[in-house]
Amino acid sequence: MDFAPSPDPTRPPIPVKIIVAGGFGVGKTTTVRSISEIAPLTTEAEMTSVSVGVDHPRAGGSKSTTTVAMDFGCVTIDHSLKLYLFGTPGQDRFGFMWDMMVHGALGALVVVDSSRLDDCFQPIDYFEQAGLPFVVAVNAFDGYTVHDLAEVRWALAVNDRVPVVVFDARVRTSVRDALLALLEQALHQVQAAEAAR
Repeated sequence: MDFAPSPDPTRPPIPVKIIVAGGFGVGKTTTVRSISEIAPLTTEAEMTSVSVGVDHPRAGGSKSTTTVAMDFGCVTIDHSLKLYLFGTPGQDRFGFMWDMMVHGALGALVVVDSSRLDDCFQPIDYFEQAGLPFVVAVNAFDGYTVHDLAEVRWALAVNDRVPVVVFDARVRTSVRDALLALLEQALHQVQAAEAAR
C-alpha cells in the first residue's frame, strides 16, 4: 500500500477514525483489544437474564459480557498515520448510537461470524447506504470458518469491489492485515471519486 510519508518525521501522525462493527458476539471487542497499543477502553457489562431471548450468543460459546456503549483503542501504522478504533455495540437496541460514532470515520471493518450470517446484514446495509468504505472480515472462530469466502460474499450479496477477508480477532498480525485491507479499500474509493471528477 502506498501512503505518502509525512515530510517532517517530527510531526505527529495523522489521526484516522476507523469503525469496528458487526453483530452481537462476533469478536469486535477482541479485535480492538488485540491490536490496540494502549489499554483499550471497553464498556463491557455482565449479561443478565433480561437478555435471554434478545441477545443470541454463538452456539457453544462462553460469552458472559456484552458491549453496552463502545470499545476504543488505537494503533500507529507508521510515523504518518495513527488509527483510532471505535467498536460499536452489536445489539440492535443500541443502533441509535451508530450515526454519532460513524461521523468522521474513514471506513469500517465489519466483523462477521460465518455461522451466523443473518446478524451481518444490518451493519453491511448501514455502511453501503452511508457510502462509507468497508471490508467484510470473517472471524475464524476456533481456527476455521463455517463457509468459505465466496459463499459468504454470495450470501451477504456484497459487491465485488468490497474485500471479503478471513482473519483471527485474537491475533494482532491478523487484525493488522484486515485493517490494512480496509485502508487500501478507502484509498481506492478516494482515488475513484477523484478520477470521476
